[in-house]
Amino acid sequence: MPKMNDAYAALPGSYLFSEVARRVKAHREAHPEAEVISLGIGDVSQPLIPAVIEALHQAVDEMGKAGSFRGYGPEQGYAFLREAILEHDFKPRGVALEADEIFISDGAKSDVGNIQELFGPDAVVALTDPVYPVYEDSNAMAGRAGERKDGRWSRIVYLPCTAENGFEPALPERRPDMIYLCCPNNPTGTVLSRAALTRWVDYARENDAVILFDAAYESFISSPEIVHSIYEIPGADEVAIEFRSLSKTAGFTGLRCAYTMVPHKLRAHAADGTELSLHDMWLRRQCTKYNGCPYIVQRAAEAVFREPAQAQLEAQLGIYRANARMILDTCTSLGLEAFGGEHSPYVWLRTPQGMKSWDFFDLMLSRASVVCTPGVGFGACGEGYARFTAFASPEQTLKALERFQSIL
Repeated sequence: MPKMNDAYAALPGSYLFSEVARRVKAHREAHPEAEVISLGIGDVSQPLIPAVIEALHQAVDEMGKAGSFRGYGPEQGYAFLREAILEHDFKPRGVALEADEIFISDGAKSDVGNIQELFGPDAVVALTDPVYPVYEDSNAMAGRAGERKDGRWSRIVYLPCTAENGFEPALPERRPDMIYLCCPNNPTGTVLSRAALTRWVDYARENDAVILFDAAYESFISSPEIVHSIYEIPGADEVAIEFRSLSKTAGFTGLRCAYTMVPHKLRAHAADGTELSLHDMWLRRQCTKYNGCPYIVQRAAEAVFREPAQAQLEAQLGIYRANARMILDTCTSLGLEAFGGEHSPYVWLRTPQGMKSWDFFDLMLSRASVVCTPGVGFGACGEGYARFTAFASPEQTLKALERFQSIL
């Protein structure tokens, strides 16, 4: 019998959203007449905008002609898309990246899970708690997490984010090699100020650490005081890798396209002290293990950064922003404590009467046929919370909230 990777044997029984799906499936089977509404998983409901559909059609036509057919593309992404991203996302904010520091992929989830491959098995990982499970699980799969006890891993440095500290993690007492930050945060829906991010960048520079910055929800930021990219902070290009996605920005959950920035200035050290470029290491990794995002998808993604797509996207994002505000207002009107929902598509609700997260999930599902996500699934500090998403249609969101009010 072959020897397995023992780190997998130590993982919790199932991925959070797999367990959510299992319970929802059981509820549907037991109550086939029920209309289940999901405010749980962060999947979008609005169709792709016309500009993206037009770009897809044009790219498909190209693929049907010998003169414009494309086969294997560059693993790091086509230049036309990388340049469009640079011109739209970074140059207007004074960020001096180069196009070859941008890597196109099939999803931010893939990239944040795979990026840990660049770091040694003994590298120390720091995570906020609660946290997007992929950060934690991917490092556990690599054997970097230690032993699991009481919902935490022994070798991971946890950074509590609670209402008591304003969901702003304190700098770690123990020096990590890798620091995962998500802003706007999944799951809490909260943001870090420019001053807070500056402290993290300064800390990483002083302690020879790398920040893995997940900016998948930056398009929901509505205040000029909040940075959209960590590279707006001076010196961040020396210590940070940034991840972005079109899944929520442009509804690409079914198309799959994201991009990760790995600056040339980023360095790491081998065991013998040799200095290596993390940019070159990621390029090597992608060229070895990844064949690139499809051409037609990259053409569709390019359209996102051009006119008239921007106006179309703003209207679509406005639907989700209104949903988030409706969820937040409903929670507060019921006298419940809730966070997020302003610069984020997520509302982080403290469960009523001190209910456990899974108990609240089961209550919502059994009594209202509404799906949320139990906060404890995001970490120990998530116990006693639930996450609601704003990605359902306005009609479904309103109906779910009416049911929520009726059972409370």
